[in-house]
Amino acid sequence: MGVPRSTKVFKSGNSKAVRLPADYPLELGQEVIVREEQGRYVIEPVRSARARALDDLYGSVPGLKPIPPEDREFEERKLDWHLLGIKLD
Repeated sequence: MGVPRSTKVFKSGNSKAVRLPADYPLELGQEVIVREEQGRYVIEPVRSARARALDDLYGSVPGLKPIPPEDREFEERKLDWHLLGIKLD
C-alpha cells in the first residue's frame, strides 16, 4: 500500500471529483469502479469482459476438478512437425 496523501473534493460539472496524484498507476481514460465500503472509498480498474467471462466459467462444470501435478507429466515423444511445414534444425 502506498503512502497516504491528502486531497480535497471539488466540483466538476454537476459531479463531485477528487484529484489523484500523477504517479498513481492509472491511465488517462481508464475505466474504474468506485464503491463505498464501510465508510471508505475504493477505486479499482474495470476488468475486461474476457476476464469476467473466465471467472464466470469457474465452477460451472460439475465434477470437473484440476489435474493433480503427478498426472501433468507427459512422456517424451517424437513429433512429426514436418507435417505442418515446420523445419527443425
